[in-house]
Amino acid sequence: MKKILLLITNIIAISFVFLSCNKIADNKDLYVAVIPLATPISDAACLSGSIKGTMLAGKTYTVCGNIIVNRGDTLTIQEGVTINFTGNYGLGVKGSLICLGTKDKPNWITMPGITKTDQPGADPSKDPAFAGKWTGIMGDTSCYLMVIKWTHIEFGGGTPSGTVAAISKSPYPLFFQNPYGIFVLEDSWVYGSVDDPWRILGGKIAVFRNTFEKCGYTGGEAMNAKAGTIGDFAYNLCIGMATNGPKLSNSGAITGVPGSNVRMYNNTIINCGYRRAAAGRGGSINFEQDAGGMAYNNIIVNCKFGLRVVQNPIADTAHTRYGYNFYYGDSTSVCSQFIPSLAVSTAISQPQETDIPKPSTYLPTGWQLGDAYTAPASLNGANNPQFINAPVPLPAGYNLRDIVVVGNYNFGLKPTSPCLNAGFTGFSPRGDVPVDPKYGVTELTPPGKDLGAFQSNGKGIQH
Repeated sequence: MKKILLLITNIIAISFVFLSCNKIADNKDLYVAVIPLATPISDAACLSGSIKGTMLAGKTYTVCGNIIVNRGDTLTIQEGVTINFTGNYGLGVKGSLICLGTKDKPNWITMPGITKTDQPGADPSKDPAFAGKWTGIMGDTSCYLMVIKWTHIEFGGGTPSGTVAAISKSPYPLFFQNPYGIFVLEDSWVYGSVDDPWRILGGKIAVFRNTFEKCGYTGGEAMNAKAGTIGDFAYNLCIGMATNGPKLSNSGAITGVPGSNVRMYNNTIINCGYRRAAAGRGGSINFEQDAGGMAYNNIIVNCKFGLRVVQNPIADTAHTRYGYNFYYGDSTSVCSQFIPSLAVSTAISQPQETDIPKPSTYLPTGWQLGDAYTAPASLNGANNPQFINAPVPLPAGYNLRDIVVVGNYNFGLKPTSPCLNAGFTGFSPRGDVPVDPKYGVTELTPPGKDLGAFQSNGKGIQH
């Protein structure tokens, strides 16, 4: 009997040492260690209050009040889950959120029973996409990890109230604010918002292969990142944004956090900037206050302004690189802002001869940085990117602000497109987020040889 007890004691001791060593070895992966084993969440009752555990594959969950993932807890959402909000409630995340839809079985976070108003020329003031039917997914400063994959997020952006308002009083379908945390959004769709569909105040990001459509009533960008945000924004389709596709600033950064620096590459940005209330703002890509990074291989079509490096307050021009971007415009007003003028938009963007078309072919003799210019009429409608099926050139009877959703369009490239084999591949993703199928980015997709989000080798956006 004594021998048996001694054997059990030894096994326990060895197991303790083994587990302790593993914990030490795994300290480099602390982002994984915060995920506890999860218990199933029942779909039988209407959800409100504190929540943790696992929403099970294929189930539909109904939310009838604010739901909160407390600090130290995790909400895991398996594939094929639908979450229906019944009112202006939100999902507040003080702990961690892992939402794992798949290509075959995506997740849906929405409000049911709403008819989309996507016909061209519809009145934005009556459009439910801009009404904020439910609040959004709101990460607190303690939310270290938010991962969202293959998920439809619709009709969010309602004004927060109650426990969610304690996290943020500003309305966004997606909000993250931990400067030391990790945010992943990939292969997902964000449809509709009152303001930005996604606002982030610091942290490490990986945002790959998403569709942002019809976001922002009178203002809002596909990515509004500030306060020391670092990472990658690539292979995204941004269509009908009120202001820009991606915008980057370093305003609000805290001491000790790296300055905002994001690599924005291989995005397709369509008809953005036409609901922006403020003059001289909006259009495609913005580098603003003390922010740097890269912007390569983007297709920018019929946007109010081309890439803007803002002068006041000035961007981090010493650490900003851009080029190999493709521009198309159907009007003189659009073509005359491929390089935004300083007088109109406080931008000091440098012309890049690697862009298509080359600025030297349309800038007037004697042009100086920031000067206004009038593009030649020959530039209007020239240089068609040759999407497979898209409103390019702008169909008769349409206004530039009418193109706001993907619908039946296909923004992939025809075999004769000038965007094929025109990309710059001489850089890598920043790669600030760990690669992991559940707790990180699935793949850090490198820059593509084709311009835009859709690649002929199938490695771009999958929607």
